[in-house]
Amino acid sequence: MPDKPRQPIANKGRGSHTRPDPRYANTTREVVDDGWGSADEAPTTQKTTVTPERIKSIITRNRSPDLPFDLSINPYRGCEHGCAYCYARPAHAYMDLSPGLDFESRLFSKPDAAQVLRTELARPGYRCQVISLGANTDCYQPIERRLRITRAIIEVLAACRHPLTIVTKSALIERDIDLLAPMAAQGLVQVFLSVTTLDRELARRLEPRAAAPQRRLETIRRLSAADIPCGVMYAPVIPALNDHELEAVLEHAAEAGCRFAGYVVLRLPREVNPLFKDWLRTHYPLKFDRVMNRIRDLRGGAESDSTFTRRMRGQGVFAELVARRFATKLRQLGLGKSRATLDTTAFRPPAVNPDQLDLF
Repeated sequence: MPDKPRQPIANKGRGSHTRPDPRYANTTREVVDDGWGSADEAPTTQKTTVTPERIKSIITRNRSPDLPFDLSINPYRGCEHGCAYCYARPAHAYMDLSPGLDFESRLFSKPDAAQVLRTELARPGYRCQVISLGANTDCYQPIERRLRITRAIIEVLAACRHPLTIVTKSALIERDIDLLAPMAAQGLVQVFLSVTTLDRELARRLEPRAAAPQRRLETIRRLSAADIPCGVMYAPVIPALNDHELEAVLEHAAEAGCRFAGYVVLRLPREVNPLFKDWLRTHYPLKFDRVMNRIRDLRGGAESDSTFTRRMRGQGVFAELVARRFATKLRQLGLGKSRATLDTTAFRPPAVNPDQLDLF
């Protein structure tokens, strides 16, 4: 009798259990069963490594019309949260590393980020715009507790009275309330907590090293108590897996004190597509066909669509239904769709030489 297809083995504590080759690599690897059962062995524990990276610039500029910011800062490459759906995974290919396990275990830090930021903000041609932290990878992922690069960046922005927004799924942001609360009083900061599901079991599988959903709601509560404008990002909406929780997530976030809300439907660019499919087969094999069929409905028959605006919201009947449900719930809860206007007029460039006194 022919062998049954091997069920993928989950890698405990990781969102991915495979290490596909980066697309720019000159060689490829393939797992082959040697006849001794090695293909069925459980994956070994993958330790996290962090490599310091020397940088020349830290502010990233984009021209995407469907993003609410033009400037962003990413203190880290890769993210230990290991979210199975993360659209940033393909970026690890530029480091000749895998978007799978390497993305969540072989990380890069930017220890000089605050110093480089100070230099960029002091340039005569710099014009103040809101800077987004956490746009690509989470700026409060676990290694931030030790490295404190994000905190150093916020210290520079606070000293310059520079506005910023933060998106995170980590409770570690509570550590920096002492910096964020005074900035909020000056209209300089807004925070979004990403809450994908209220189901702890789904969250553990989908976002294995991120804070539990209830802990994120508690973080919203604590930030709001400190008068820091806080919103919730329901992202991504995964059809037939978590879309039924949309209203419940918004209700719990509103009860915790959030003022704004947004959502993004699941995106499967480049290597994220096969990685998410592997994850889905591993953890929810009976839902695989239903989820993927709904995703194709969202994407006009394809599994991915990079077209501006459509990539965030999808198209078709299901996309319209999600949009209507979201808008209806926002009206019921009195939540806003967009961020508050942050003050860009209070910005004061840092001194090029901090030891030299200002003339005025």
